Amino acid sequence: MGEGILINGISSIKQLKRYISIPKKEEIVLEKVVKIHPIEITKYYLSLIDKNDKNDPIKKMIVPSVEEMDLSGDYDTSGESENTKTVGLQHKYPQTALMLLTNRCAAYCRYCFRKRLVGLQTKEILKRVNDATDYIKKHKEIDNVLISGGDSLIQPTEVIEKVIKLLFSIPHIRYIRFGSKIPVVFPDRIIKDKKLLEVFKKYSKNKQIYIITHFNHPKEITKKSTEAVSKFIKSGVIVKNQTVLLKGVNDNPEILSKLMNKLTSIGVNPYYIFQCRPVKRVKNHFQVTLYDGIKIVEEAKKQLSGLGKRFKYMMSHKTGKIEIIGIMGDYMYFKYHQAKNQANVGKLFKKRINKEIGWLDNLK
Repeated sequence: MGEGILINGISSIKQLKRYISIPKKEEIVLEKVVKIHPIEITKYYLSLIDKNDKNDPIKKMIVPSVEEMDLSGDYDTSGESENTKTVGLQHKYPQTALMLLTNRCAAYCRYCFRKRLVGLQTKEILKRVNDATDYIKKHKEIDNVLISGGDSLIQPTEVIEKVIKLLFSIPHIRYIRFGSKIPVVFPDRIIKDKKLLEVFKKYSKNKQIYIITHFNHPKEITKKSTEAVSKFIKSGVIVKNQTVLLKGVNDNPEILSKLMNKLTSIGVNPYYIFQCRPVKRVKNHFQVTLYDGIKIVEEAKKQLSGLGKRFKYMMSHKTGKIEIIGIMGDYMYFKYHQAKNQANVGKLFKKRINKEIGWLDNLK
């Protein structure tokens, strides 16, 4: 089971119109949008949209918008091209390698920070797994690998097993992580594939496997997604979650706290809340300002117990992974959680408050 699941998805505006009302003027623009950045939505995920709510959060995340014609921003905001060591393999931080296993997802999020490659022909995706493992074998400082894409779990189970087997055969690899939104947008991929769960159970006995899910809103936590998570946990996998702070989706303390509480209750550890990156065709209609983001996150934390608020509010910047700590006086405070320049790890710094800015580069 794997990429075949896309066959029954919604992959055109014409198909989408059967489920969602689209004004004619808007339809013309959306056809232009999807020629640049394709549409793919599973029928399961589409079913979560409330058709009577024009501001439905699922709709905003997954349905193409005329706002995607806005070209503000950059396609590679984290400098991924600068960290590519061989096709499909990035090495930015000493301990971690990042494999881009595919350019496909079961559903294409409209706020995707890899909009430049997802669903498109690209030279950034791994062609030969052995090329990546050869590099990793030579770099003994690497002790973990993050497998991403696209969505790593869209790959056939046989491919996933091959990757795990190859990576776990390297003595200095201690654990691997799969980044995936499959539990959110197509839980049947997990629920109905016994072989996938057997693979995870088999290999997690020796070294740890993590699944990093991507729940952004409480509506995404359904009976089916909960079952998918439960099956992962029973197979010996540790499940953590990364959320993106998104305007019009979860930029509300009550929604965020509800999401974190629900995740904790189904056995998912809240890991990061990421500041939305200033990606071209994303920035202006999804990014919350840093000032507002800090206020929202801190207010949400007040409503959570210790388990629910273990996450960090982060920015994935060209210079490193930066924790957004908070506000004191006239300044916003930050800390390097990881850094491309290792001398910066743990470094605290401050920037003067600007209530209109959503990214570090524009602060003074």
